[in-house]
Amino acid sequence: MSASPKPAPSPSFLGRAGPLVLARLFTAGLTLSIPLVLARVLRLDEYGTYYQLFLIATTLSYVLPFGVAQSLYYFLPRAEAKRPYLGHALLFVTGAGIVAAGLVWAFLGHVAAYFNNPALMDHRAALALYTAFFLGSYPLEISLTSQGKTKASAVVYLASDAVRSGVMVLPPLLGFSLHGMMIAVACFAGLRYVATWVVSLRGSTGPLVDWKLFKEQLVYAAPFGAAMCLAIPQQNAHMYAVAGVVAPAVYALYRVGCFQLPVVDLLYTPTSEVLMVRLGELEREGRLEEGVEAFREAAGKLAYVFLPFAAFLFAAAPEFVGAMFGQKFLPAVPIFRVSVMGVVLAILPMDGTLRARGQTRAIFASYLVKAVVTVPLLWFGVKHFGMMGGIASWALAEVVGKGMLLMRVPQALSTPERKLGLKDVIPWRELGQASLAAVAAGGSIFLLRTGVHDTWMNLPTGFLWRVLPLAVAGLLFVVGYVVGLYAQGVRPWSALQSLRPRRAV
Repeated sequence: MSASPKPAPSPSFLGRAGPLVLARLFTAGLTLSIPLVLARVLRLDEYGTYYQLFLIATTLSYVLPFGVAQSLYYFLPRAEAKRPYLGHALLFVTGAGIVAAGLVWAFLGHVAAYFNNPALMDHRAALALYTAFFLGSYPLEISLTSQGKTKASAVVYLASDAVRSGVMVLPPLLGFSLHGMMIAVACFAGLRYVATWVVSLRGSTGPLVDWKLFKEQLVYAAPFGAAMCLAIPQQNAHMYAVAGVVAPAVYALYRVGCFQLPVVDLLYTPTSEVLMVRLGELEREGRLEEGVEAFREAAGKLAYVFLPFAAFLFAAAPEFVGAMFGQKFLPAVPIFRVSVMGVVLAILPMDGTLRARGQTRAIFASYLVKAVVTVPLLWFGVKHFGMMGGIASWALAEVVGKGMLLMRVPQALSTPERKLGLKDVIPWRELGQASLAAVAAGGSIFLLRTGVHDTWMNLPTGFLWRVLPLAVAGLLFVVGYVVGLYAQGVRPWSALQSLRPRRAV
């Protein structure tokens, strides 16, 4: 009896994240342009007001969905009838958007008084509409990615971010200032909300609501949703704390210090999303023991990108802030260097792994501890060290929370036949190789600055001259990092190859 042929090996699951990565890469420049352009066309107090408005909107947009939209990553890969799950998510976030608009309308005056910024009230109607519609459109890309339609999700992401960048940048450039921008983004969010219903339900059949399934979906989402109710306010608490003690113009400096390039979102988010779908598929196929290899693969590839990226931003912080925002924002450099820690902490896709394995209670516990830790840290830090105390409090709380999640990952990826420990899930070799090369390359920038500091300070004014030091530092770092990897026997292109989109065999 002849042996049955082995199934053709499927491409690396990270290859499926390729379309999302490429779409986000293309729009990253557009998204990045928003704060950079606004920093130059708005006054400092208006720039601080812009950040405060979107701080409020993003806080509500991430808290009120209560994990129901994110639950699609868990249910859709496992479900035959997908329409009820989609309908539940769409209806839930629509209601949440209405609640968000009511909260903005009722309490923005109190927030404006706390921020000592009455200018916030000039944008109350636009902010309420934007928050409601944007929150209601939350499941748009999620509904596609969770069904394995990564190419369609990439196209939607590309179109949405391109339009959003345009409506945020063009009004101020045309002289309509912050007020015109807020009206434009409210209209954009309304169109995105309509598109969410059309795209998400396209091709699906069956009832829009199934109360039994909704109960299961809500039970799954509740721990994660409760975690978000703690996590998002906790993550933004340092911004609220600082905004309450400094003027809007000074707050603009703090937000520049907290600024991060969208590289983390560009790679981490699609990788984590596809990892969740992959773990769900492995569970359905009875191959859960392969989950640890998928996690290590994802973390290893992210390490080769995030570690050098963080090292470069830390070493070249003065050149980066000066080139991107202008010399008036250089006081934000120390804050910016502390905020870079967030890039390093994003290497391990732990929250996605725990959500895929249904261990959302562990996520809630970590966020609860972070929230408890954040309160005394912020009280002491901001009181005694001002803005530096605010960003340091955030960083310490993030380390505590990530540590708690990491302790649960081995259990989540274990099987009855194979119990895993911490040493089994971390890609030690990739972390070590990337760290050595990144530290060496970062050190070369400090040496370069020591030798040419006076020359750089006397360069002519103008954008191209401001960018020159950053470009030189970047070139030096890339060469140093690549040489460092080659010296350890790593071929950089091969290490990152699985992040490319691949055709299924």
